[in-house]
Amino acid sequence: MYEKNTVIRDHAWKSAFAASGTFSISDTLSYYNIYLVLRHTDAYRYNNIWLNIGLQPPGDSLYVQRTDIRLGTDAGGWEGTGLNDIWELRKLLNGEPQRFKKPGIYSYVIRQAMREDPLKGVMSVGLRIEKKEPRPEN
Repeated sequence: MYEKNTVIRDHAWKSAFAASGTFSISDTLSYYNIYLVLRHTDAYRYNNIWLNIGLQPPGDSLYVQRTDIRLGTDAGGWEGTGLNDIWELRKLLNGEPQRFKKPGIYSYVIRQAMREDPLKGVMSVGLRIEKKEPRPEN
């Protein structure tokens, strides 16, 4: 339904730089999955990334949540799909499908919250919204 990825210039994400966007919701009866989409290189130095992810419903204030996203483990390697030294991860943010309470334009912002500034090895970050298909009735 919606996906926007923001390129991180020179693969060095400054804490002051926010990936942002807007999306429109008209169907408030359906359920949606919200994914973080992150692309990084093999040179990324950590197994995780801390992010401040903000969502602003229409006519409301911005709600920001600090989130720790696991990108891989030392034993298992990177999560997601890789091609050569580039990895893309789609991580479900909302646990289970949720409904949007209000129709209208929603805004979001994503900022890195790691101690390293700029954070090297991140190529792009974004948000993906998928409408959840209803379960068939028995």
